[in-house]
Amino acid sequence: MRLRLTPSEDSYYDLFADSANNLVTASRLLVEIISEGSDREALAEKMRACEHAGDERTHAIMNRLNESFITPFDREDIYRLAANLDDVMDFMEAAADLIVLYQIDHLPKEVVGQVEVLERAAELTAEAMPRLRSMRNLNEYWIEVNRLENQADQVYRRLLAKLFSGEYDALTVMKMKEVIDQLEGAADAFEHVANTIESIAVKES
Repeated sequence: MRLRLTPSEDSYYDLFADSANNLVTASRLLVEIISEGSDREALAEKMRACEHAGDERTHAIMNRLNESFITPFDREDIYRLAANLDDVMDFMEAAADLIVLYQIDHLPKEVVGQVEVLERAAELTAEAMPRLRSMRNLNEYWIEVNRLENQADQVYRRLLAKLFSGEYDALTVMKMKEVIDQLEGAADAFEHVANTIESIAVKES
């Protein structure tokens, strides 16, 4: 494990932390968006701003990677972690956008469970990013995110069963399924972030 970092190396950690903190903001916007009576169009606009901010951070990481001779860990792992974080943001923004575009007034209550998982995974990811510098005390993070992803899978399956129970008309089923698919994709992407961090930590140990 490297004991000293040049300023160029150090900046990667700041960019990853910024990306993760942006996901916390986005997950909390999702909590508001699925709440009854919220101004969903205004919230979706804020979500788009988060998505643009996430893109800017991803591009900054990629540009730094192209310009750097020295990196804090494997270049391919830096690329993969940046891409995984970007994927989470894209899935959450897509879910928010679809809720507004499809004018879905009432979402199944189980969707709250999906979004709660995403909010917690975002918080854990943001808390873990500063620990990338030392590569210590990270195992509890990826274990918990994997547990949350399993929980998200269970909620997703219950939602599918509810959608296809005959309670909803076919068009509503199609609209809602697209939304919950995006939320499930975000949960999977959080797990990919955790798995990438685990891989980095193992290599650097």
